[in-house]
Amino acid sequence: MDFATALVSVSPACNFRSTNIKVEPAMKFSHAALFFLGATFGASPADAALSGFYDSIEQISTIFESHDVSNRLRQAPIGHIANTGTREDGAKEWEIRTQDCDLKVYLTATPPKGPGKTTYAIADIGNCE
Repeated sequence: MDFATALVSVSPACNFRSTNIKVEPAMKFSHAALFFLGATFGASPADAALSGFYDSIEQISTIFESHDVSNRLRQAPIGHIANTGTREDGAKEWEIRTQDCDLKVYLTATPPKGPGKTTYAIADIGNCE
């Protein structure tokens, strides 16, 4: 069997026989061209951005990994966490609630240099209310 021939077989339960399909050289070129175009243009930096779900996880992880946040909350169990908006300077505002504390935490975004994910840092931590 030469390179341009593909063997297609169907399950015997379907009562079909195996069939030889000849792949034309033009089809081989088309598949190679599509692969090249997909590999070249399919991996743009926009495609590397995280979905909203994973971006939120990145932000929440930054908050939960902060010793300053855990100390302000007195290491109490978290009852609620919510993204409550964006400050005028662009910092993302999160509110964390425990039984005795409502705390606002602000995050600043650091975009990647090239393809990659945006990371976050604590910009400001409010006081328990």
